[in-house]
Amino acid sequence: MITVNPDGKIMVRRCLVTLRPFRLFVLGIGFFSLCFLMTSLGGQFSARRPGDSPFTIRTEVMGGPESRGVLRKMSDLLELMVKRMDTLARLENSSELHRAAGEGRFALDRLPAGPGLMERIQAIAQNVSDIAVKVDQILRHSLLLHSKVSEGRRDQCDAPSDPKFPDCSGKVEWMRARWTSDPCYAFFGVDGTECSFLIYLSEVEWFCPPLPWRNQTATRRAPKPLPKVQAVFRSNLSHLLELMGSGKESLIFMKKRTKRFTAQWALAAQRLAQKLGGVRRDQKQILVHIGFLTEESGDVFSPRVLKGGPLGEMVQWADILAALYVLGHGLRITVSLKELQSNLGVPPGRGNCPLTMPLPFDLIYTDYHGLQQMKQHMGLSFRKYRCRIRVIDTFGTEPAYNHEEYATLHGYRTNWGYWNLNPKQFMTMFPHTPDNSFMGFVSEELNETEKQLIKDGKASKMAVVYGKEASIWKLQVDPYLPYEYTCEGMLERIHAYIQHQDFCAAPGPAPPGTRAPQSPFILAPNATHLEWARNASLAPGAWPPAHSLRAWLAAAGRACTDACLDHGLICEPSFFPFLNSQDAFQKLQVPCDGIESEMNHLYPAFAQPGQECFLQKEPLLFSCAGSSTKYRRLCPCRDFRKGQVALCQDCL
Repeated sequence: MITVNPDGKIMVRRCLVTLRPFRLFVLGIGFFSLCFLMTSLGGQFSARRPGDSPFTIRTEVMGGPESRGVLRKMSDLLELMVKRMDTLARLENSSELHRAAGEGRFALDRLPAGPGLMERIQAIAQNVSDIAVKVDQILRHSLLLHSKVSEGRRDQCDAPSDPKFPDCSGKVEWMRARWTSDPCYAFFGVDGTECSFLIYLSEVEWFCPPLPWRNQTATRRAPKPLPKVQAVFRSNLSHLLELMGSGKESLIFMKKRTKRFTAQWALAAQRLAQKLGGVRRDQKQILVHIGFLTEESGDVFSPRVLKGGPLGEMVQWADILAALYVLGHGLRITVSLKELQSNLGVPPGRGNCPLTMPLPFDLIYTDYHGLQQMKQHMGLSFRKYRCRIRVIDTFGTEPAYNHEEYATLHGYRTNWGYWNLNPKQFMTMFPHTPDNSFMGFVSEELNETEKQLIKDGKASKMAVVYGKEASIWKLQVDPYLPYEYTCEGMLERIHAYIQHQDFCAAPGPAPPGTRAPQSPFILAPNATHLEWARNASLAPGAWPPAHSLRAWLAAAGRACTDACLDHGLICEPSFFPFLNSQDAFQKLQVPCDGIESEMNHLYPAFAQPGQECFLQKEPLLFSCAGSSTKYRRLCPCRDFRKGQVALCQDCL
């Protein structure tokens, strides 16, 4: 471009049109190159699996030779660009000089230095070329490392033969054939490879040993237990009413009942607190899942609540919720399957995989509908955590119906049994059998005016009945409310269960070669029964306390429940393990010609005729119920608190 200055001198100025597009072109090429490298490497490195080395690249994504070929082409392209730009710059400078010389003088100080610009371009190209070389070296090293690791992992991803994990190989075979049957396996990282099978079976489930090349720190690190908080009695139930939710007629009925009993619960909490004194009570985290109210179970109760439908279950559930809350424990209440899955941490899928996190609840109260839902959606975690479950069972489940194999073989199987739980995990509405835990409910306490009205209409004949409402009492008597059915009685009972019942702590086997402990029993002075010796050490962790044990040999055809009642006592099934030995028969001077161990809900027992003694082989079959004219059963009995048959005198 030629211009004329005010002095009339002609000046030659290089046109920016030749340089600005050129600079933009160079910057664009550099930016494109960097984006290409970052995109390629980012995608390749992001293809790594969890747990791989930072430089472990998957060959199916990297395509080693293809990647290096792309880098070589980029380097060649950059060299060609530099050569062409150098030629163009020289031609441009030459034409400018000739044109300027023919037209006049030009200002050298205004002309940008062409060689300096070319040096910068060449330096940029060289830097990009160096980057390409380094990336190529990284790729070569990564592919070599990946091939070595893959080869080593193929050797280490065979199902190990470890006697401590006898089911490992069989589970791997099952995973090969069925891993796509439930999306939850892919959720946990299973992709059809042998390594993914073993990682899942050793880190999510527990059928295979941990793989040595895996990072075991995260696998073995157990979550820190939350600090223990002391439970404090509550008297205000407004927050409980919020937790119970709304929208169902059954919930509305339960909330009305709870609100009406608020004053009784508050007074009962005050009395029990005084009775317990300064006893520390740890706050438990409790999930209450009312399965029969879920839509998946049909919820046949809610539409019938206001139409004369059965209310007994809802009465009991309302009182259970109130008792747990008043005792000061943390509550989570669910009445839908979606809420249950969310609170348990159920993985997506069809329920075959374990939970995604450790169970955050110390106890779970549910019914048979909820029990079935948990089994379907908790996978193997159901077996692991079922010891924390408490089943609200209206009429109870005796051991003969609870043991799946035994019930099937002997015709005791029903629609509600065969769960293989500890029979004490079933909690009944009435004390039908001491094999289960008596949960109960609360009957409304009448004030003095209401009691006087009943007395004024008293009839000459009397009968024992019970009613849920004061309006039921029209005549049929002097009102009498057993302590067990008061708010205080129910609080006392549930408090003892929560503090002392532990069905997860199983006693470990005695070390080999250990001598049998000395018998803790002595024959009573009247030689009729066994007692716990005063100088014998108490069984650690036993509840009820073992010193309350009294043992009788029942008459033929008598159940242990009846035999204990004959002596003013209650049969206590948790004491059966102490009596399930030849020593107990010898102390009672029973002439055993032989000893056998079998599965039978009537054992331990003495058979007549035959003079043979039988011991119980299956602990889940210890039962106070059941009788046969063939056997004289060996029965464990205990004392009980006045008005509270569920608890012994020292059980609180």
